[in-house]
Order: sequence, then structure tokens, then C-alpha cells
Amino acid sequence: MATLNFDFSSVTKFADKLQRLKNVNVKAEATQWLDALGLELLRIVEDEIIRRQVVDSRDLLHSFSKGDQANVWEITDGGLTLKVGTRLEYAKFVNDGHRTIDPSKGNYFYLPSGEMARFVPGVWHGPHFEYIPGAKTGMVLKQQWIDAQPYWTSALMIFEKMFPDLVGAKFKQWLNQYLA
Repeated sequence: MATLNFDFSSVTKFADKLQRLKNVNVKAEATQWLDALGLELLRIVEDEIIRRQVVDSRDLLHSFSKGDQANVWEITDGGLTLKVGTRLEYAKFVNDGHRTIDPSKGNYFYLPSGEMARFVPGVWHGPHFEYIPGAKTGMVLKQQWIDAQPYWTSALMIFEKMFPDLVGAKFKQWLNQYLA
């Protein structure tokens, strides 16, 4: 699972102080703001997936949408913790690069040429392949390296550059709103 965690304990402390000063529910606002930050991160991840033309089936793209069953979306209100990611196992392989055959899984054989290969069950629909576990038809993949498409790494770098300004702007808004 690919995830990103932020520690918002300083936001919680700040919210507690504001709440005591003005008797307002800043934590509720902070939770909404945290939700918006998570949505912004998901938007950036989706933009990077599209920009890099990473996906064909769109499963990966949709797994970074709030509410998708493959998405990880947790906000812990007490310490204001945001956890965003995907439950799709192959998301890490796409981001980091991978070999088409994992010898530790034992699902390979050798071609007459001596190359390592594996059978993937499924059906071809024109140029698109549909993986169907247990199908009698399919394709044979030779061992090769699939280059990384670092959509997640790139999205995190973009978000991390934006994050200080987002936090600063929100703190400034709260100071102006509650202490002015």
C-alpha cells in the first residue's frame, strides 16, 4: 500500500489555543481543511498518472479517488492525522519499476531459448488484454524490466513544495479570523 502520513499535532495545539481564546470550534475547521488537503494530494497524484500516461485500465487512476474501495483515506480527528494512498498492490511496482517475473513466486518456466517466462491467463480484445484468473487462453511474458513511472514520487514532491505555503495561508486566515 502506498501511503503518505502527515503529523498535524502542531495544528491541533494551535486549534486548542484558538478555541480557548475565542470559544470557536477550530478543530472542526481544521478537519475540513485536512480533508481539502487530502483531496488536493489526490488531485496531484491523478494529474501525475495522466501526465505520465501510466494507466490503461484506469484502475490505478480511480484508486486515488476519495471513496473508491481501493483508496486509503483516513483522517484521525484527535491528532488530525491524514493518511492517503491506494490498496492496489501493483501501484508500487508502477511507481518504482519492476521485473515481469518474480522468481520467488515460482510461477515461471524457461523457453527453449533459455529465457525465463510466465503464463498470464486471460483474453485479448483487439489490442487490449483482459486478465482472467484460471482462463485456458492468455499470453506468455518474457522476463524483462519495466521502467518506473514515478507518479507517486513526483506528486509527493509537488505536494511537499506546496505544503508550507498551504499551512502558512491557513494559519494566517485563522489568525485574521479569530484574533483580529
